Amino acid sequence: MEIKEQETDNKGSFYVEVDGVKKAEMTYSKAGTERIIIDHTEVSDDLRGTGVGLKLVEYAVNYVREKGIRILPLCPFAKATLQKHPEWQDVW
Repeated sequence: MEIKEQETDNKGSFYVEVDGVKKAEMTYSKAGTERIIIDHTEVSDDLRGTGVGLKLVEYAVNYVREKGIRILPLCPFAKATLQKHPEWQDVW
């Protein structure tokens, strides 16, 4: 499962496409140069239970680590997932 990125000056997303259709997406807003705010995660019904939501959060963690920035998880799913993984506490 390939996760793709889309980014503008102020916003961005990590997403999964199946046959050219977005089936899972995590959106964020940039908060200056030091942080992204994850505001929404959505997974289509046909991908629920496959772990794609977890993979999106993990992708976001790796993304911010590479950039040397942090996450503010306003999305309840992203926040709950981050809390379940103490090894990711350094990014938020």
